[in-house]
Amino acid sequence: MYEHFEHTADLGIRIYAGSVDELFADAARGLFAVMVTNVEAVLPVEEATFQVAGNNLEELLHDWLSELLYTFYTRRLVLGDFRVQVGAAGLSAVARGEPLDPQRHEIDGEVKAITWHGLKVEQLADRWRAEVIVDM
Repeated sequence: MYEHFEHTADLGIRIYAGSVDELFADAARGLFAVMVTNVEAVLPVEEATFQVAGNNLEELLHDWLSELLYTFYTRRLVLGDFRVQVGAAGLSAVARGEPLDPQRHEIDGEVKAITWHGLKVEQLADRWRAEVIVDM
C-alpha cells in the first residue's frame, strides 16, 4: 500500500507493507502512480531486471527508485508489476510494463529526482514503513 502526500513544491510517497520486499515493490508502484495516473492499465509485456548494491535500506530505496526513474526517461518504459528481493548485499528485481504510449498512458507529473530529504525506512511493530519525497 502507498499514499501520496503534499510537500511544498514536491510530493511525498508514504509506503506500508508487511515485508521489506513488499515495501520496495509498493514504493516502485507509488513512484509510477505519481507519473502516470492510470498505472493500473499498464500491460506487463516487457521485462526489465535490476540489481542495486547496498546494505543501508534508505540508500537502497533511494537508488532503487532512481534506477526506475532513469529507466522511465531513457527507455520510455512504464512499469507496473514488480518482484523485489532485498538481501544483505542489495536488491534484485524484475519489473514488467510496456513502452510509454501517450494515447493510452495519462502522464500526470514530471518527477525530476528522488530526494534525500525526509527519506526513511523503518520497521514498526507489525509492518514496515517508508517515506520518500520526489522532486516535481
